[in-house]
Amino acid sequence: MSDIKIVEAPPGIEGSGFFATSFDKVIGLARANSLWPLPFATSCCGIEFMATMGNHYDISRFGSERPSFSPRQADMLLVMGTIAKKMGPVLRQVYIQMAEPRWVIAVGACATSGGIFDTYSVLQGIDEIIPVDVYVPGCPPRPEAYLDGLLKLQDLVKNEPLRRRHSPEYKELLNKYGIQ
Repeated sequence: MSDIKIVEAPPGIEGSGFFATSFDKVIGLARANSLWPLPFATSCCGIEFMATMGNHYDISRFGSERPSFSPRQADMLLVMGTIAKKMGPVLRQVYIQMAEPRWVIAVGACATSGGIFDTYSVLQGIDEIIPVDVYVPGCPPRPEAYLDGLLKLQDLVKNEPLRRRHSPEYKELLNKYGIQ
């Protein structure tokens, strides 16, 4: 017996030689399986992330094999490690430079909550300055946790309506962070 699971096709109309479904489902499927990460690594979480790029964990299986170090060519921001308050404006600028749609994964205890550094100089979670879509716990998280966070984000992206980014709720969220 095989452990391979076949992905179900989105709901649609089938016939001999064709398959029709909604535009939202096709775009969601394409976006979810071609996320280009921008690694923003400042500490040990970045070292663990490097393992996901290797052949044992192979992040390229999930369509994220091309890390982009330019915000204009990435749609998934991976914030890994301790973010000092002085680094906050830089991180925010990187987020703003990314084109819509864009998603953020906070990786590790430091990026999600400040970690063990409960001091005046360390940001107590990046969600104080930019919106976060997925949190990956750990100090540092194992490569499996990175991949789990990526799968959670893919699920979110696949099911996100195309017009969500133009909704009043989304614009209100960005206004809350002072982003236009």
